[in-house]
Amino acid sequence: MENTSLRISVVTETYPPEINGVALTVERVVHGLQKNHSVQLVRVRQDEKDLPQNGQIEEILREGFPIPNYDGLKMGLPGGAALEKSWKIRRPDIVHISTEGPLGWSALRTARRLGIPVSTEFHTNFHNYSRHYGVGWLKGPITGYLRHFHNRANCTIVSTEKMAQSLEGIGIKNLEIVERGVDAKRFHPAKRSAELRRKWGAGLAQPVAIHVGRLAPEKNLDLLVQTVERMRAAQPALKFVMVGDGPERKRLESSHPEYVFTGMLTGEELAIHYASADIFLFPSLTETFGNVVVEAMASGLAVVAFDYAAASRHARHGDSGLLAPPGSSSEFMRIAVELANEPNLIADLGKKARMVVESLDLEIVNRRFEEVLFKVMGR
Repeated sequence: MENTSLRISVVTETYPPEINGVALTVERVVHGLQKNHSVQLVRVRQDEKDLPQNGQIEEILREGFPIPNYDGLKMGLPGGAALEKSWKIRRPDIVHISTEGPLGWSALRTARRLGIPVSTEFHTNFHNYSRHYGVGWLKGPITGYLRHFHNRANCTIVSTEKMAQSLEGIGIKNLEIVERGVDAKRFHPAKRSAELRRKWGAGLAQPVAIHVGRLAPEKNLDLLVQTVERMRAAQPALKFVMVGDGPERKRLESSHPEYVFTGMLTGEELAIHYASADIFLFPSLTETFGNVVVEAMASGLAVVAFDYAAASRHARHGDSGLLAPPGSSSEFMRIAVELANEPNLIADLGKKARMVVESLDLEIVNRRFEEVLFKVMGR
């Protein structure tokens, strides 16, 4: 059966041209499935200039609305009637839903009503985000909604064993693990740029720490800044680069004009920025995975992170990264400060990190994803 070409409808409320980890992960899934299957993409229209991509893929674009306090991201409006019309004309073999917003919910209801198998993915810890936006009281209702949503599907795909255990703890069933891959050709140490480092004011032997991600409250940015300041106190030559955008950027730029702020970067430009740094700092504790961690490892950086999500899965403390116990801010800062004065250790951790993620081949990940879809259809 695995040699059969399927018709797969992928439903998502975030997709490029949006720039975030979920959007890029869904895009990789779509491109991987397209190699062997017919894919219909149902996504949110970002603006009036956002049009279907010239027939490269069958698309249904739905209207959306902004997410409060989350600039640049939208949720899709329900689209059950349009989806039912489309799916009755050309019935998909399976519907894969990547996000849990109103569009995803309407797709789930419609697919169940039509008897079409459904898989979902769990990408974002919305139930844990609530406390960072002053609505911690919503954690219970959000958890209940996520449980109800995912348990109506035939399976929910997650990226790590620990995430599966966490979701089992809140009552989500039928979990399948599919590792996330990384484009190890794009993210590569060979893309290191002496010219870019000069723009940062960093010499050849001068350490550069970098953070890549959305500049938002849930990313533990206060710990990030505290860590950088302690590293700079111990190693005054250290430069710090922040790649990304978000609601916290203005505050950070105002309080720390000595940092390099690049804004959002993608593609080759992002790869060059990774490779041109030395240390990757990632203090977030709200990720379901953290694509930026494996991108940094592929780029040959020494990663400092909590023993959590992607870092826990792929980095080994003292060998291919430095990991602090989840929630231990003091330990996170301690290991980062010690690393700042150890150029040989920085280089060694980066080389080992690169070797580890070279095995995260996207083709292997794509085949595993297909296996899960066939498994769902057999249930």
